[in-house]
Amino acid sequence: MMNKCQKILDHKCNVFVNRQLIYNRPEQFFADNGVMAIEHADFDGVERIALVTGGEVVSTFDSPETAVLGRCEKIQEIIIGEDRLIQFSGCAKGEACTIVLRGANEQLLDEAERSLHDALCVLSQTAKETKTVLGGGCSEALMANAVDDLAKTVAGKESLAVESFARALRMLPGIIADNAGYDSSELVAQLRAAHAAGKSTCGLNMNNGTIGDVCRVKLAAWDRAPITEN
Repeated sequence: MMNKCQKILDHKCNVFVNRQLIYNRPEQFFADNGVMAIEHADFDGVERIALVTGGEVVSTFDSPETAVLGRCEKIQEIIIGEDRLIQFSGCAKGEACTIVLRGANEQLLDEAERSLHDALCVLSQTAKETKTVLGGGCSEALMANAVDDLAKTVAGKESLAVESFARALRMLPGIIADNAGYDSSELVAQLRAAHAAGKSTCGLNMNNGTIGDVCRVKLAAWDRAPITEN
């Protein structure tokens, strides 16, 4: 055991993060040599630490010359609520982070986690594809009008299916209005009338529950193109 501890010291590190238990004697040995030992780190946590510090996870200690050590400015123990956590700050690469959610009950936490997950998914899609389209239900209203025009040229019962697709597209602005607590029927009717009048950049303004030009800076309603395509 002590031979393995000496091999760890040969890596010239001052912090050792281990996924398993560290017994008292090795822990004291590390402390005497100026190495802070962190035990019981979960598997996902170790992978994230490696990402943010620029280091690599190693399973053996026989080749210290090939090991890549991570770096960060500060490691400290913090208390959030009743939980004690170890915080790594000032990390070299910063390719991962921890977001702590707190709430009065499990329902609030679940809703916050879902909202955060949706936002992160949109950000990841944005990093891959930077194209944007007009948001606030504007694009859906434009597509619904185009589908309505197409339905007039389709003969037979197929036109009913085309019209149903147009109605489905108009439901999306209604869902946006419902989620914001506004009268969706009124707003969707106003949006449809605005587009029929040639105002093709009109969308929902959920700041005050009206419709408006989404190209204006104050509205700044834009959607990611890949999200709209899906």
